[in-house]
Amino acid sequence: MKASPRKRRGAGRITQDTVARHVGVSTMTVSRYFNQPDQISEDHRQRIAAAVAELGYVPNLVAGGLASAKGRIVAMVVPNISGPIFADTIQGFSDTLSQHGYQLLLASSYFSTEQEENAVRAFLGWSPAALVVTSHFHSPATEKMLANTEIPLIETWDYQPERTPIQIGFSHYDVGVTGASYLYDQGYRRIAFVLNSAPGDFSAQERRDGYVATLTALGLQTQIYIPAAELAPFDAGKQALIELMNRSERPDAIFFANDNLAAGGLLAAQRAGIQVPLACAILGFGDYPFAQMLMPSLSTIKPPALQIGVLAAERVLQSLGVIEAPHPVERLNLLECRLVSRESA
Repeated sequence: MKASPRKRRGAGRITQDTVARHVGVSTMTVSRYFNQPDQISEDHRQRIAAAVAELGYVPNLVAGGLASAKGRIVAMVVPNISGPIFADTIQGFSDTLSQHGYQLLLASSYFSTEQEENAVRAFLGWSPAALVVTSHFHSPATEKMLANTEIPLIETWDYQPERTPIQIGFSHYDVGVTGASYLYDQGYRRIAFVLNSAPGDFSAQERRDGYVATLTALGLQTQIYIPAAELAPFDAGKQALIELMNRSERPDAIFFANDNLAAGGLLAAQRAGIQVPLACAILGFGDYPFAQMLMPSLSTIKPPALQIGVLAAERVLQSLGVIEAPHPVERLNLLECRLVSRESA
């Protein structure tokens, strides 16, 4: 039995030429639709978009990236994809990139410098247009890769002016100062701090340092609680609240490293019959969506999460020459956190 001829690879594949013929425009116009959409008319954009959808065309980004020595993918590494604290940053970053034909490639380090190193190495191997990382706590190998890369590089959710990459964020140390000072101004004097149960959250440790410096300057004792590493955040917050309130020197306020921990502590206090804030005030960090829905509503410190994402994307696009920018592109971008006073403190 004669074997049927093997279909030639690529035969029948939808190409930019196919889309161009379908619309009745040049291949260059279709290329500009994907690469420089602002340079073609609205009518052409709509017609090409309809043809792309009808034909099921998928642009060959790898080939395009090789041809132009750079792709249209921007890589980002965050500590936690599933957590709400980085959600607005990711969304704002992705939305802003996509408006200019760039797409986000995302990875989570889960607060592990080793996993961040693996992600950075893998991403750089794909030659992305730019790389965005979180904070300045990197392994030596990651630091070397970052130093050697020639693509635009941005560090977010932190502010370290002495470092080379573009900085977009705020001082976690100052967040610790703000939280401790607020609780002191509210009349609390036995103020405890609860760290994240994730041991690699070094930014939370910087917030702790700001808390310690503030209380020490005020002549007050510090209390620092470290939950068990294996506990999920709500359970870690519950553990911290119960153990701190069982001490002979009970705190009259607890500053939690994030809102998940604070919510776990607040719910545990309700179950234990501990009135918040009368018996103990609770302050978080993050202003997660549930913070204002809790009873009592959670006082917290709100980071500029969305602004970080949008500004990071703008700096990437400016660095690539996609949108106009001052020369050189602004490297230091210090943003502000905001204390949100609610019922818990």
